[in-house]
Amino acid sequence: MSIKTGVRFGPYEVTGSLGSGGMGEVYKVRDTRLNRTVAIKVLPEHVASDPQLKQRFEREARTVAALNHPNICTLHDIGRQEPSTDGGQTVDYLVMEHLEGETLADRLTRGALPLGEAVQHALVILSALETVHRQGLLHRDLKPANLMLTPHGLKLLDFGVARGLTPDLSDTTAQLTRAGTVMGTPQYLAPESLLGQPVDTRADLFAVGALLYEMLTGKPAFGGDSLAAVVHAVTHDRPSALTGSAAIAAVDRIIHRALAKRPDDRYATADVMGQDLRNVLARSPDSGDMPQVRSVTRLIVLPLRVLRPDAETDFLAFSLPDAVASSLSALDSLVVRSSIVAAKFSAEAPDLEQIAAQADVDIVLVGSLLRAGQGLRVTLQLLEAPGGTVLWSHQTQVSMGDLFQLQDEVARRIVEALASPLMRQELAETRRDTPATAQAYEYYLRANQLCAKGGHTRTDASEWQLAEDFYRRCVDEDPGFAPAWAQLGHVYRLTEKYFPSDAHHHLAEAEAALQRALGLNPDLSMAHKLYAFLDVEQGRASDAAVRLVEQARERPTDPELFAGLVHACRYCGLLDASVAAHDHVQRLDAKMPTSVVHTHWQQADYERVAGTEYRRNPTLVAMAWMMLGRIADAIDAVANLPQSTGVQWKFVTAVSATAQGRREEARAVIDEIAPVFVDPEGLFYLTRLLARLGETDGAVALFERVVNEGFYCYPGFASDPWLDGLRAHPDFKRVLAHAHARHKEAVAAFREAGGEDVLGLSPT
Repeated sequence: MSIKTGVRFGPYEVTGSLGSGGMGEVYKVRDTRLNRTVAIKVLPEHVASDPQLKQRFEREARTVAALNHPNICTLHDIGRQEPSTDGGQTVDYLVMEHLEGETLADRLTRGALPLGEAVQHALVILSALETVHRQGLLHRDLKPANLMLTPHGLKLLDFGVARGLTPDLSDTTAQLTRAGTVMGTPQYLAPESLLGQPVDTRADLFAVGALLYEMLTGKPAFGGDSLAAVVHAVTHDRPSALTGSAAIAAVDRIIHRALAKRPDDRYATADVMGQDLRNVLARSPDSGDMPQVRSVTRLIVLPLRVLRPDAETDFLAFSLPDAVASSLSALDSLVVRSSIVAAKFSAEAPDLEQIAAQADVDIVLVGSLLRAGQGLRVTLQLLEAPGGTVLWSHQTQVSMGDLFQLQDEVARRIVEALASPLMRQELAETRRDTPATAQAYEYYLRANQLCAKGGHTRTDASEWQLAEDFYRRCVDEDPGFAPAWAQLGHVYRLTEKYFPSDAHHHLAEAEAALQRALGLNPDLSMAHKLYAFLDVEQGRASDAAVRLVEQARERPTDPELFAGLVHACRYCGLLDASVAAHDHVQRLDAKMPTSVVHTHWQQADYERVAGTEYRRNPTLVAMAWMMLGRIADAIDAVANLPQSTGVQWKFVTAVSATAQGRREEARAVIDEIAPVFVDPEGLFYLTRLLARLGETDGAVALFERVVNEGFYCYPGFASDPWLDGLRAHPDFKRVLAHAHARHKEAVAAFREAGGEDVLGLSPT
């Protein structure tokens, strides 16, 4: 309906059009009674003609009219008119405050906003929402077009699709569509809104996260050229991480918490989210920082399909793609899924739709391998997922001596096919470790393939020993190849940890190998992360955390460094920092595993530990079930694990025996493990079992080893209920005080190094 200038609605005379939206036409009018300018919204026919919609809208309009907040557009009146110029048709309308200025949507056409300005706008929106939510309303259509930037500040507009809440603040009758139209704007709707699930106030907070991201970057958090694409992005994708100053890192963390897929993982209220944003402004007043946002492409390199089995070359099916993936992982604008994830999709004919959904990727590299005489025939295709468009195709015949050159060429061709100038520049600037000989590279690839077969969950040490032998041959052939030294140190550490032996003591060799790797290439993030794991197990958790913070400050888009921080921070008792580091890893690469499940344990979040998310760690899951009093579930969690000659199986036996009350068996296994185990966090879990068994003196003695050898997670110790039986023991009190002192020293060192800034944490 279009209404001409001069038409009157009672005392209101139309003077011009202000635009239109999904919930009606808006006109500029003069209130002839009070001689002031106001705005009238004429309701669309589908609302005016539906008695139930009309009744609900009138009821909620009265609620909105009662809202008293300086940043909410005031609703003055609601009425019905039959203008003579309109042939007698009934017109329902709302009379609202008239605002001068521009919408946020108009402002964003000129680019992103500075950090301080964007955060201030978000705070105003949250303040208004706090009032809205207290009145039992959801806005449900927060978007740039509904935010007016006036000379007197931001104003929240258009409650046209607002709806009330049930007494438990849950909209249990949410409807996704009406007449085939999404109620709200899809880019800003929470996943539960799009999926037709119950929604509450946290859906509006999701929209605030999306708005803040768009204000800082100038582009929507969730894009797409169709409704289906947008819905998929909102329900599955994560927006790119923001990098830059400490304030930007803090805001990035706030945004991604607001945009969590599960409502329970978001902020509980607008006020809580606002307090985190106010802390950012307090630390960086008048910040004009502009975040760095990179267009990130997500790639997975699948194992090659072997066309004809050959014992001499079959190892390349996994190790060559793994090497290609590793060579590309240093690029900030390319996220490469790990080879462990890729191994799950090694079917004869890969299902691109399944891979795109489960691995969360845009691009897939597939190929085949065939031994041909003394050479290899390698066929490769780079495919867009899930559509299957071929971006690049290559077939080549190479000798074993040309494998590294092939890896290098494939990496370069992938970057060229993606047509990214930034990526090409990054590849040119990336320091790449080149093996001196083809033989050295073959040894390295063979060792990598052995290491990937099961990780530390394998049932015996034979494959570790074979991998160690190949890495040794590699560094003997080429002493200057840094990745091989790093991986050799990794194998030494895991062999000593999971398969200790009186004949071999590899920890000193592990440290020497990792130091050699970093001496050859100080920027090798893989070596920094692997060295951090060795450091924390050798009592140097604080040193490891500080070193990783320094590296992460220089390379904030490297998930390997933040995965190391998850581990190191927990050993120091920096639990919030450990979780923040994990969250950062997830924003960079949602598929990269970290040790955060142990952090959740120290936070006493046993239900989360026992959840399906962490079933790959059955021993810890079993202990979590024990904490929750579900002994049968604890026993089931470890009942069918494969037996092993290593420490892990003995851990399983100790946990199972404790759960079933087999005290003597449990104590005997712990007595066998404890003297040879080299990880103080693992010793802490044994301490807890001893305490549970009533072995007070043994538990206290082992607890002293835990702290002295470098695990001083004081917050976890202070709250652990299984340690309550030890707390009156004088030696326990003394050791706990020592742990507290070490924890405080680590916190101070972490802060001095700028760890809170790097992780976007508010000072405590």
